[in-house]
Amino acid sequence: KEPEVKLMPEDFYYDIDEHVSKPEVTEESGLPLDLLALKHSFGYDCKRRCNLHMLDENTLLFLAGNLIQLLDLPSKKLTYIRSTSGGGIGALAVHPSRKYFAVAEKGHAPNINVFEFPSLKLFRILRGGTEQMYSSLNFSPDGELLASQGGEPDFMLTVWNWKQEQIMLRTKAFSQEVFRVSFSSELEGQLTTAGTGHIRFWKMADTFTGLKLQGELGRFGKTEISDIEGYVELPDGKVLSGSESGNMLLWEGGLIKVEIGRKGKKLCHHGAIQQILLDEGELMTIGIDGYVRMWDFETIDTADTSDDTGLFEMEPMNELCVGPHVQLKYIVKSIDDENEATIWYAQDGNGAIYKLDLSFSHTSLAPEKITSYHAGPISTCITSPVTHLVATTGTDATVRVYDYMTEKQVVDTKYTSSGTAMFWAPKIVSNMCSTIYVGFEDGVIRILNVTEPVTVPGRKHKSECEISLVQALKPHKSHVTSIAVDGKGEILATGGADSTVFFIGIGEEYSPIGFVSTPAPVTQLQFSPEKFSKSTLLVVCEGGIVVEYDIANLDKLDTAHTYHIQHLENRKYTFRSIKSRLRVEELERFRIEEEIRKKKEEQERRIRIERGLETESDNEEEEPIKQTEEWKPYIPEDPSPILQAFYSLKENQFWLSMGEFDAGYLYECKFANEADKSKLVYDEPLQAIPVVDSIDVPISIIRFSTNGQQVIFGMMNGKIRIQQLDEPFDISTMAAYWMLSLHDNHYGHITGLAMSFDSSMLLSVGADGNFFSFVYMEQLKLEEQIKANKAKIPSARVNIDPERQIDDIDDPNAYSIEDAKQKAEYDKLMKQAEEKKREVRRAIAKLRRQFKAILEQNEDLPSDLQLDRMVGILW
Repeated sequence: KEPEVKLMPEDFYYDIDEHVSKPEVTEESGLPLDLLALKHSFGYDCKRRCNLHMLDENTLLFLAGNLIQLLDLPSKKLTYIRSTSGGGIGALAVHPSRKYFAVAEKGHAPNINVFEFPSLKLFRILRGGTEQMYSSLNFSPDGELLASQGGEPDFMLTVWNWKQEQIMLRTKAFSQEVFRVSFSSELEGQLTTAGTGHIRFWKMADTFTGLKLQGELGRFGKTEISDIEGYVELPDGKVLSGSESGNMLLWEGGLIKVEIGRKGKKLCHHGAIQQILLDEGELMTIGIDGYVRMWDFETIDTADTSDDTGLFEMEPMNELCVGPHVQLKYIVKSIDDENEATIWYAQDGNGAIYKLDLSFSHTSLAPEKITSYHAGPISTCITSPVTHLVATTGTDATVRVYDYMTEKQVVDTKYTSSGTAMFWAPKIVSNMCSTIYVGFEDGVIRILNVTEPVTVPGRKHKSECEISLVQALKPHKSHVTSIAVDGKGEILATGGADSTVFFIGIGEEYSPIGFVSTPAPVTQLQFSPEKFSKSTLLVVCEGGIVVEYDIANLDKLDTAHTYHIQHLENRKYTFRSIKSRLRVEELERFRIEEEIRKKKEEQERRIRIERGLETESDNEEEEPIKQTEEWKPYIPEDPSPILQAFYSLKENQFWLSMGEFDAGYLYECKFANEADKSKLVYDEPLQAIPVVDSIDVPISIIRFSTNGQQVIFGMMNGKIRIQQLDEPFDISTMAAYWMLSLHDNHYGHITGLAMSFDSSMLLSVGADGNFFSFVYMEQLKLEEQIKANKAKIPSARVNIDPERQIDDIDDPNAYSIEDAKQKAEYDKLMKQAEEKKREVRRAIAKLRRQFKAILEQNEDLPSDLQLDRMVGILW
């Protein structure tokens, strides 16, 4: 008799609060979980595949970083659900009944979570479908099954009995990326997958060993192999797919029956077909060229060709161009009963959601843009010094200004080149703080004014704010990478990928002063603090190079014939990796601790043997402790990139955040002394502060809170990390941390962080096109929360005899008897290790003195007898 299968009850729900991802916080730090509280999402990951779904006539569903977002169309209000993994979200699917939607996550062994709508209760959790991430989800037409497609590294195709949280079938779909999986709408048990250079046709077949997934790989034959984004299963089993070229491919029996194009050798679409739909007998193609085209289904279903070209030509019955700069990625049908057959919503890869009337009649409504966002990566964000405005720019060549308190975009304008850098002019430059500087990919910098619209009789303003051009300059031949203004508000500096820094005088009109050539392309600029004795500019370059320029006498330079400044006083620093040595020291500490632990265990074992609690042979077969792999000193051949730099509290010193190999630490560095200027010096960092529990993820952005009590890191994996500082603005005193995944963990590295002028808000932008605002807990409340979250000490007992004298151990950190003995052994070992280090240091010091003496002897010789130092170094 087969065991009875216990079914999950229909009314069972999980507690979402127990599963949703939460901030990572240092244990016993008292830091509150709501140190940051999400206020609003201004972004939309419009480049992602199939990132638009509809739940009811008023609710759209899409993803943004680690958030599922539900947009109420009438009010434009957003509802958020956080990921449960904290590792990002891979795909969405809506149940045919629209009573449920599934969310496939990313991260280690990610889950698929099924939510009920509209209650948003967590209904089911599907586990074990893939190793790292999901790329696509789809319910079967009857809603009983769910197909999921895994991403790298396993690419597993899984069919689920989702209501019972059971895997029915699973197999590897392909060896490369799979974009989409779907069930046939007419033929039960048939599925299709498609992606990089392939399409595959699947059947759920009954075999003598049980139900299996059998797949047949589509063969392109004479047709050029293509990535396939959009396809549709036809009722008779054939499949119609798009292609990168823009034509359609009709598949039958695993082969291309015919390629379909337009008459006169024209393409069905200019660019890849993103989606193909068969809706109530009407066949539609959606192209990256912004067109929706309607085709005759019968003609396509019976299409054939008699010549060797394999091409069948036909014209669409109807077409709609949504816009000249629209990139259609995906459309979903409205379920409004009154307009069910004609109204659709479209995902525009160029940063919008459109409402489309696809009735193709003379009364059809024009496409309506209902929301507007940045398209693709956002380069940076800056906040106004005096009001609740934030400005952003990105690869879509737009500059946008938002009121983050009212959660509205107030103005946007488009330029001819991608925006790459921004700076909001301080009050010392502009009393109204209305000026922003924006750098672009073509080397242009624009000085813009953000103001209320100028009132013109008879003119109706489209927005409550406008951006006006004050002046445009082109200081660089390549893209502008950084912009800075000195503390006196007199000099505007711009850095470029053309390996130059250009200085511009600030006044009624911005006038060029001159430029200096740098050793490599510039990535960041920072002027020295006003409290420093010298006015300098810190310039970060590629190749791990930092240069500091003395700008005190810029106004006295002669640039009558050329703007190129040849001999501006400067100091150069080239980062030398010490991470390998740091790891050696860590391993040495681990080795000593391991030796002490083993010795302690052996002593305890001997005591147990003496007491008869254990015999000599009890542990003979125990597996030996695995030896830690030896760390070999390593310095990368190509220097790690400097991601962020800023001046230290001390003059001549600065901090660096490194990428690639040298990530995981913050390094304090110092420029060489005057005496070392003539020598080939590669200074090592003065100190390296480990970023605890960061698993060596690079820090891309560093910002201090206004009071300097916290430093805020934007991480390359899309996380925001807030570090408490024991001393204001002193990064070497990092203590407890708070960390949360926000942007996409794979491609959403944080590109910009900005605090509001009153420190109440934090804003973040990322390479995933997402833009979030957060309420930042004020310092007084934070201190109260930390105090409240720490353990409370019980009150003293009142019945203790005060006359009674008790011998006490005054030191609260006193060791136990055994620990004291082990500590003595440990101190002995450490003393030996320290003595060995001192001997090595003494030997090195002695060699240095000898080397210095040899150098002095060499310099005393006649010039023709002196040895060339460079020859010795190269040797």
